[in-house]
Amino acid sequence: MANDADGTDVANDAAATTLSPILPTDMEEAAAALLRDACAANLSLVTAESCTGGLLSSLLTDVEGASHAFERGFAVYSEDAKCELLGIRRDAIEACGAVSREVAIAMAEGALARSRGDIALAVTGYAGAAPDGEENGLVHFACACKDGPTLHREEHFGDIGRGPVRIACLRVGLDMMRQALERD
Repeated sequence: MANDADGTDVANDAAATTLSPILPTDMEEAAAALLRDACAANLSLVTAESCTGGLLSSLLTDVEGASHAFERGFAVYSEDAKCELLGIRRDAIEACGAVSREVAIAMAEGALARSRGDIALAVTGYAGAAPDGEENGLVHFACACKDGPTLHREEHFGDIGRGPVRIACLRVGLDMMRQALERD
């Protein structure tokens, strides 16, 4: 086993720098397959993430040799970030709420417009405790394609905890991007 200059085991170091320790193997395999298929189709992927905070981007960049298939990721946790980075109108967020079908669609379309990607996946929701009157585990997804309609999906994961909701979001995001690739 190879060691770094400081004697650290390189294999253990590599595992520690990816999401591998916390993700099911089938999810890593799904990410690798998605990237392989995006490469074969010469398409690039973009993410716009709120409640997942960049986890989907991290998962997609954990796969070596597929950097040309992942164009960029936007971590847009705050309302200001959604407006500034994705061009969402503040009055749209105020009218619908940041966790809504409308904002998820605007995020996906904004990510596509502000990148060189072909497929953009957006996720916004309540991974942890929701504000009063809102539903714990409610998450909205949208997937925009350059040459097709923007699709929306609403999930009700329930009060299963912040980590499990975020992991479930990764699975849905991968699935939606897979479906978009198959449409193209």
